[in-house]
Amino acid sequence: MYRRVELLGLTVTTIALILLFATVNQRPTREYPRHYPVLQDLILTNSSFATVPIKTVVRQNKFVIEQQLKDYPFPKNKTLTDFTLSVGGKPVRNIIITTWRSGSTFLGEVLNAIPGNYYHYEPLLHYGIMQIRGPPFADSAVTVLESLLKCEYDDLQAYLKYGQDHVYLFTHNTRLWTQCEYYPNYCWDPDFLMQFCKLFPFQSMKVVRLRLRLAERLLLNKDLNVRVLLLVRDPRGILQSRKHREWCPGIPDCDQPNILCADMVSDYSAAIKLKHKFPHRFSVIRYEDLSLNPYNEVKKLLQFFNLYFHPNVMNFLDSHTRINYGGLSSTFRNSKNTPFHWRMDLNFSEVQYIEEQCTQAMHLWGYVKAYNETNLKEFNPLTEFTLDNE
Repeated sequence: MYRRVELLGLTVTTIALILLFATVNQRPTREYPRHYPVLQDLILTNSSFATVPIKTVVRQNKFVIEQQLKDYPFPKNKTLTDFTLSVGGKPVRNIIITTWRSGSTFLGEVLNAIPGNYYHYEPLLHYGIMQIRGPPFADSAVTVLESLLKCEYDDLQAYLKYGQDHVYLFTHNTRLWTQCEYYPNYCWDPDFLMQFCKLFPFQSMKVVRLRLRLAERLLLNKDLNVRVLLLVRDPRGILQSRKHREWCPGIPDCDQPNILCADMVSDYSAAIKLKHKFPHRFSVIRYEDLSLNPYNEVKKLLQFFNLYFHPNVMNFLDSHTRINYGGLSSTFRNSKNTPFHWRMDLNFSEVQYIEEQCTQAMHLWGYVKAYNETNLKEFNPLTEFTLDNE
């Protein structure tokens, strides 16, 4: 009897999926790409929905992913299965390393606009407002990242417990959160998460609590074959943005310019080493360069990440880089103005104080000091920078 119910449920759902896929292209364009148009449109109200077996949900999503990627230009002689962990493939794995308020939410959503991407959003949230530079937290933090990239959730109790009380840990992973809304009983189930994660050919991750030198362990892991991008921002812009976040003031790792800029100097040294050691799997970009020229810079980044500049990415950039909309965490911004908003929000004394603490970091990363209060409002704070081995 159980098998008959399961088979009937799967048959009805599959027919609905096929019918809805046939009509989805006739619907109006949405502001944000609808990654799961089919599952979002299914009207399922009966009580048996909550008891659909995990393997049935996984099968449904496998079908959806195959349909969404049927025209994706995988590398020559490669297919979806070559990148699907559930059948022995190796996903394309990419990590953004940065710090709070450096533009990583925007860049993370750029990657998540690509069909078939599974997004690990700030996987170290449960460590709190701190920077991890070494012992006692470095080993456990990197282990969390490795486990997620391998879709191994069994030993991530602290991560999952935190997520149950702070659902934004998962809501940014739009493909997963769609399933959480329909199958809340599976949302924090390690077995479901493992099987679901392994369906996706692309994995992206953004990390704001781990300093760069600790990422070497991830790059050395040949099984992961991960690519790492360091995202850097002007410390004046970072600190101006952090001023408006209730979780930052009073916490030295967050509101002290000398600590922030010591991390930027350390990251620069680590970047030189990683660029030399992993020239094809490590790269750096400044937030300001990305914001001033988002289309070209995103194209270059996707080439580095071994990803295709999908039309969904173009749609995302078209809608998110031209106007300011939403609250402090919104990614709808006029990208040419946002990086330099600190010039209007900080007074000259505040800017001078930050610059005094950040002379070396600003020099290394190509940021120019302001001369005076008049100059502050209109000067170009950027100059060229290079890593020493380039």
